[in-house]
Amino acid sequence: IGADAQQLLDFAVMGGAMARALFEIERPLIGLLNVGVEEVKGQEEVREAGRMIREAGLDTLNYFGFVEGDDLGKGTVDVVVTEGFTGNIALKTAEGTARQIATYLRSAMSRSLLSKIGYFFAKGAFDLLREKMDPRKVNGGVFLGLNGIVIKSHGGTDAEGFAAAIEVGY
Repeated sequence: IGADAQQLLDFAVMGGAMARALFEIERPLIGLLNVGVEEVKGQEEVREAGRMIREAGLDTLNYFGFVEGDDLGKGTVDVVVTEGFTGNIALKTAEGTARQIATYLRSAMSRSLLSKIGYFFAKGAFDLLREKMDPRKVNGGVFLGLNGIVIKSHGGTDAEGFAAAIEVGY
């Protein structure tokens, strides 16, 4: 929880290396999570980290700049860099929003006979959406910078989620 500018730069380098190794992205696009995209916004540590990443001139990183919370789901960047407090809030918010939308959809699809018929015809699309948004498929947060492989699994997951975390470690 919490990080200074140098640590955020280190996180960007490690996150970029992970994106290259796990996802085979040759030059990952890196963004720093911030309260705005403007250079004058946010905490001093984040603004300083942005400056340091820009000035580092690392060939392996493609620094995008600051990203906001809504960029997380858009895929604006390959790697979002943040410290643990903010990152945890961002992840939990995304998970909660996905569950909330799923609840709303279930309710709407069972509201009337016509909506049930519509669901029947759209079931394949809903199944694909559910598969794509399933947090168990991407379970396993990697702790980088340690002297070994450490994967943190979500405590509320099931066997499929643990299998995904093990796959990340493998």
